[in-house]
Amino acid sequence: MEIFEVVKDKLGFDFKRYSTLLLVCAIALPVSFMILIMYQNPSFDLTGGLAKAEKSGNVSIIIVDFKNDSSPPAFIPDGRLRKRHLPPGFGNGTSSKNNSLPHTSGPNEKQLNRSLAPGFRKESSSRNDSFGNGASSKYNSLPDAGRPDEKQDNGTSAPEFLKESDSRNDSSQSTRMPDDKLLDGLLAPRFDESSCLSRYRSSLFRKTSPHKPSPYLLSKLRRYEDLHKRCGPHTKPYNKAFKRLKSSHGSSGGCNYLVWIPVNGLGNRMISLASTFLYALLTDRVLLVELGNDMSDLFCEPFPNSSWMLPKNFPGEVEFRSPDKRHARGYGNQLKNGIINESMESLPSYTFLNLDHSHYDLDRLSFYCNQNPTLLRKVPWLFLISDQYFAPSFFLTPTFKKEVQRMFPEKETVFHHLGRYLFHPSNEAWGLIIRFYQAYLAKADERIGLQIRVFNTKTTTVHTVLDELLKCTQKEKLLPQVDPQSPVATPSKNQRSKAILVTSLYTEFFENISNTYWAKPTVTGEVIGVYQPSHEEIQHFGDNMHNMKAWAEMYLLSLSDVLVTSAWSTFGYVSQGLGGLTPWVLYKIEQGNTRNPSCVRDLSMEPCFHFPPTYDCRTKTKMNAGSLFPYVKYCKDLNWGVKLVGDGDHQELQL
Repeated sequence: MEIFEVVKDKLGFDFKRYSTLLLVCAIALPVSFMILIMYQNPSFDLTGGLAKAEKSGNVSIIIVDFKNDSSPPAFIPDGRLRKRHLPPGFGNGTSSKNNSLPHTSGPNEKQLNRSLAPGFRKESSSRNDSFGNGASSKYNSLPDAGRPDEKQDNGTSAPEFLKESDSRNDSSQSTRMPDDKLLDGLLAPRFDESSCLSRYRSSLFRKTSPHKPSPYLLSKLRRYEDLHKRCGPHTKPYNKAFKRLKSSHGSSGGCNYLVWIPVNGLGNRMISLASTFLYALLTDRVLLVELGNDMSDLFCEPFPNSSWMLPKNFPGEVEFRSPDKRHARGYGNQLKNGIINESMESLPSYTFLNLDHSHYDLDRLSFYCNQNPTLLRKVPWLFLISDQYFAPSFFLTPTFKKEVQRMFPEKETVFHHLGRYLFHPSNEAWGLIIRFYQAYLAKADERIGLQIRVFNTKTTTVHTVLDELLKCTQKEKLLPQVDPQSPVATPSKNQRSKAILVTSLYTEFFENISNTYWAKPTVTGEVIGVYQPSHEEIQHFGDNMHNMKAWAEMYLLSLSDVLVTSAWSTFGYVSQGLGGLTPWVLYKIEQGNTRNPSCVRDLSMEPCFHFPPTYDCRTKTKMNAGSLFPYVKYCKDLNWGVKLVGDGDHQELQL
C-alpha cells in the first residue's frame, strides 16, 4: 500500500506539470505564429493599415454640432459622415456674438420639399461673423473647413459628401474620386498644399473635364514658371529692372515685365487677367498683378516658388491710377508723337497699354494691329489696364495666330484652361465654398445654377426678369413643372433630387422659386431644393468682402451640372469657363422689350469679347471680326461682341 501511495503522488505531480506545459504551449504557439505572419506580411500591420485607410479616404473627418461643444473633431467611419452636414459659413446677417446657425442634415428629401434659408444674408457687423474677420474667432460656431491643420487636408483624401454611395440615380457625379489633382498636368506639383487647399482639391468637386490641355500649352506653362522664378519680385533681374524703371530710359537687364492693373467688377477683372497672362506667355514677359485691397486674399499664388504680386514699394512716379497720365504715356500716343520709334538707341523704360472699354482707342488700335511688335518687345515694363476678355484678338493677329493655335487646338478652351490654372480660391474663400456645397448641394442628383442680373431696375423690373427666367427654364425643361392638383408627390424608390443655386443681388428670384416648389410637388416627382448664398442689393466696387462673396458664388456656379446665365454678365462668363459649361443665356431686356424665346443656348463655354477690333489693319477698312474665321463668332448675348468656338470641319477663310 505504501508503494502504491508513493507512485500515486509521483504521477499526480507529473500530471500537474504536464497540464501547465500544455497551457503554456497553447498560448505561445498562436502568438509565435502571428508574429511570424506579421513579420512576413506587412498587410497585418494594424497601425500601418490605419494609416493607409486614412490616406485612401477610408477614414474621414467630421466636425459635429459646435453649439456647445469645444472638443476637437473626431475621426469616424465614412458611413457616418453622410448622416450629418454642417451649414455654410457665408454668414447669416446676425449681430449675435455667439452666433450658432441651426444644424442641418444637408439637402435630403425632407429638406428639399422646402426651401432652406440662405447661408448668409447682408453682411453682419458682428466681429464674430462666420464670413468676415470673425472667421477665426473662438466664438465662431462654424468650423473653418479650409484650415490647413485638418487631417483631411493631406491632399489625398476627399470629403465623404463628394462620394455618395447611397445616391439612387446620381448621374451628375462620378462614382469614383478623381485621382488627377494636377488637372491633366495643367498644375505644377511644386506647392505646399496647406498654403492653398483648393489647388489640389478642386478635382474632388468636379467631374473630370473632357478637355485636355495640349502638350505644347503644358510646356509653355512649365517654361513660364521657370521664367517667373528667375525674374520674379526681389530676384536680381527684378531688382536691376526696378532700378532702371525710375530712369527715363533703360534696358531690362534680361527680363521684361507685364503689370496688370484692375478695373471694374471682379468678373471683368478675372477675364481680363486671364487674357493678360496669355499675352505674357506669348511675349515671354513676367506677369505681375496690382490687386489692391479690394482683391486681397481672394486667390492663391498661381506660380511655384515665387509671387505674382506687385511689390508694395513700387515707385509712385509710375502713376497707373491716373487715366490722364496713362493716356499720355500710352503706347499708341507715344508712337503717334514719335516718343517711341525704331531709330531710337534707348527706349523709354515703360509704357502703358490702355485696353479698357473707354473712348481712348489709340492703344487699342496699335495693340490689335500689332504695330511695331519688335519695338514693343524692347520696352522693359508694360502696364496693361483692361476690363475685356481680349484673348480672341490673338487668333486674329498674324504675329500670334500660329503660336496660340498650337497652345489651344480646341480654341474654345482658352479660359477653361487658363482660368483653372490661375484662379484658385484662397483658404478663406475655399472654406466658404465647401461649407455651402456640403450643406446644400453635395447630395443632390443634379445641380442647376441660375445666375441672374438685373441691369437697371428703373427700366426693367425684377418681376419681368423673373417671368423671362421661368419661361426659359420651363421651355428648355431645365426645371420641372409643379402639379397644382396634387398636394403630395407619389412616393418612388427612384425619386431624384435637384438643387437650384440662385445667385443674384436680389431675393425675389429665390423667394419666388422656392415658394413655388414648397407649395406644390413636381409633376416628375423630383424633390427640389432652392438655395441662395447672398443678396447684396447693389454691386459694391472697392469692397473686399463683396468680392469674396462674389468669388465664392462664381465658383459654386461652376460646380453646376446645368447653368443659366444673364446676357453681358462677366460673372457668368467666369463660372461657365471654370466649369467647362455651355450655358443657356437669358437675353437682356431692352427698354422693357422682351425676346421670344427668352433664352438661347450659347455657342461655347468661352467668355464674350465685348468690344473687339473693328478696323482691318491691312486694308485700312472696317472689318467684321465675327466672320473672318469659323472659330470666331458673334456672341449670342451681344451681337457686336465675338467669342471663340469649336471650328469643327470648317475651312479657314482667307483674310
